[in-house]
Amino acid sequence: MYNMKPAKRIENVKAYYFSEKLEEVRQLKNQGVNIINLGIGSPDLPPHPDIIELLNQSAQIPENNGYQPYRGVKELRNAFSDWYKKIYRVAIHPDKQILPLMGSKEGIMHISMAFCNPGDRVLIPNPGYPAYTAAAKLLNLDIQYYHLTEENDWLPDFDEMEELCNEKCKIVWINYPHMPTGKVASTEQLAKIVGWARYRNVLLVNDNPYSLILNDKPESILSFLNEYSDLIELNSLSKSHNMAGWRVGMIGASEENIHYILKIKTNFDSGMYKPIQLAAIKALSLDKKWYEKINTEYTARKKMVWELLDNLLCTYKKMGAGLFVWAKIPQSFSNSYEFSDYLLYTMGIFAAPGNIFGHTGQKYIRFSLCADKETLNQAIIRVKELKNKLLCE
Repeated sequence: MYNMKPAKRIENVKAYYFSEKLEEVRQLKNQGVNIINLGIGSPDLPPHPDIIELLNQSAQIPENNGYQPYRGVKELRNAFSDWYKKIYRVAIHPDKQILPLMGSKEGIMHISMAFCNPGDRVLIPNPGYPAYTAAAKLLNLDIQYYHLTEENDWLPDFDEMEELCNEKCKIVWINYPHMPTGKVASTEQLAKIVGWARYRNVLLVNDNPYSLILNDKPESILSFLNEYSDLIELNSLSKSHNMAGWRVGMIGASEENIHYILKIKTNFDSGMYKPIQLAAIKALSLDKKWYEKINTEYTARKKMVWELLDNLLCTYKKMGAGLFVWAKIPQSFSNSYEFSDYLLYTMGIFAAPGNIFGHTGQKYIRFSLCADKETLNQAIIRVKELKNKLLCE
């Protein structure tokens, strides 16, 4: 007889939606159903071949296979610092203001643990990345959602923020360019958010992995770090360099806040594998031709997703950055779960329902650009064939 009960902290934490839904997709495939997966933001394009070659070479060196520094090798921190100067026009000190991570997702938990006590309040965007909520629930934090709407151009409503931010509010999460909507915040809009955070004396954290995808002017809140020290930015090579499975990210912050986060991190891992760090250094040194090449491909794919959405009678805006297209579902469907399941079971196309990012997404659907043009064309053909069939009945 099994009597072990789980900790209370997981009672209110649901399994990640994609972990369960992708298992359902796998089962359908095993049954012979040809599923076109347009739901996940995992780049299908390969990393630059020089990155893979460097990984292969460095893995052959025996001393590279031991434990590594918790703060990453100095060369990697220097590379991140140089990258921020080149891409974001921001100077951050490699030894004081940068902390490499095994993917930026772990940083969400590290930051939450470093700065919040049980019962402290955090403000989370709705719609937004579910990992912010999951970390807060595991730590028994007071979660308050601020609502991003199409009417307000997917930006915070500061009147609502004022109502939500009390004396126990510690962290405000933002994510620009925004996932899932693709909203790009301008320098002026980011300055306004930073100014409000400074006025309220809260820690403002920007999750910034999409800034190099279909975005002409990458921005960083670290450009305001000299004006307000309680700013943190997460970044990653997952999307920008097609290295999602490599798990390479970083935190940029003040020296003091890096010190606090490092106390948490040192109790979770024993340093990133050195060959991966060396490969990441190579990735960070790539010139603008690399970014232009992948964005040319994503531009072509995005136009095909627009065609797909037109045939599905979804409405959307053509502005936006990142790996997704965010669209409003047809009025005949009550919510995005219903529409997503309709696509999956009727057409064999999986797209992410907007509900999983918060209730303000219930009338929206998210399509990924992480599928090649042949696959996207197959999806378009399926939708057109079904439409023609329904017209003939």
